[in-house]
Amino acid sequence: MIEYFASHLWQLWVLVSFICLILELTNGDFFIMCFAIGGICAAIASALGLGFYGGLLVFAVCSVLSLWLVRPTALKYLHKNADNRVSNADALLGRIGRVSETIEAAGYGRVAIDGDDWKAVSANGAHIDKGTNVKVVSRESIIITVEPC
Repeated sequence: MIEYFASHLWQLWVLVSFICLILELTNGDFFIMCFAIGGICAAIASALGLGFYGGLLVFAVCSVLSLWLVRPTALKYLHKNADNRVSNADALLGRIGRVSETIEAAGYGRVAIDGDDWKAVSANGAHIDKGTNVKVVSRESIIITVEPC
């Protein structure tokens, strides 16, 4: 097996690139992608007859260049609105849900949104019956404030 890879180094570098691409799928930060680009460059260099150490040098140089040139450009275009993106419970604001447990006047109830059940209170303190569609207008800790749609 080692003799085979020694005579076909480009396949080893392609394998390294595929492994890096698979690892990139786990984080999406475009860091490991740069090593995949370095692996492709090393595969091309090895296919053209460069030895292992030459391929290793090409891999290192191309990976570092990718970190400096490709990664900032990719992050700039693919994560344009990262500062404006809401997450977790803040993403509930404006969402429509269904009352799963009656919301009592000036009391609490429960609202189901995308399979999650949230403790809820009515925005105007009114009674809201079970099964009513409601819109989330605010959030205080783990309690959402809703109003009928």
